[in-house]
Amino acid sequence: MNHRIHIRAELSDAQQQDRRKDHKASKPEGDSNSEFHLFWDFLGPVFVTIALYLGISKYGVEARYIPSKSMIPGLQVHDKLLVEKLSLHGRSPLRGEIVVFNTPYSFNPEWRNRLELRRLSNGEKPLPCFIVNFPLMSLFGLANESCSAWIKRVVAVGGDQVSVNSRGQVIVNGEKVEEPYVTNYCTAEYQGMGSCQSLVATVPKDHVLVLGDNRINSTDGRSWGFLPESEIIGRAVWRFYPFNRVGSLTP
Repeated sequence: MNHRIHIRAELSDAQQQDRRKDHKASKPEGDSNSEFHLFWDFLGPVFVTIALYLGISKYGVEARYIPSKSMIPGLQVHDKLLVEKLSLHGRSPLRGEIVVFNTPYSFNPEWRNRLELRRLSNGEKPLPCFIVNFPLMSLFGLANESCSAWIKRVVAVGGDQVSVNSRGQVIVNGEKVEEPYVTNYCTAEYQGMGSCQSLVATVPKDHVLVLGDNRINSTDGRSWGFLPESEIIGRAVWRFYPFNRVGSLTP
């Protein structure tokens, strides 16, 4: 009787030791899973949010604001817009559409060389575009002129015969363009000549001519030439701020 009890006790002790070994063997794996869940619960959503933001802003819709007076009165400084990017992947811009595009410093050789010479003379070392254009970087005063984006209106497309007189009035293919959104034409000077640069040309294929609505105060295609369609980021379709002027921007 005593012998049987002793065997059972030994078996019980052995089982307990096996359980301890199993628990120790499984503990590191459990710790690894806990660390993984900790990463996913706290850092994972941050990376997913950033990835979604970058994907949507690059290929879908992006918010932009108006930094200058070149598009007044229709677009005021600090107006906030939605820029749609998908439609222009399948077609060229249309006359009258408002487009956002890479600054001429990034594609016009003369402007790019002028910027490089200025940077060399001042000892400037610009930050890469992927850093400058990252969300909220502008709050820290980070900027790079060749990485910024401009906004203007398309007045002529590839193949158009276009002329812009010294007052900023546009004629396309022999017909004067009615532009109700333009109120600030260049001023008339001696013998009726305007104060702004004129232009007479044929728009090259896969290019457009863009002008600011504020013709007397806009640096646009009259000074740096035609805009390659490949440099267009998207078209402004909706103003969502200020709330008293919310509405569509499509022609």
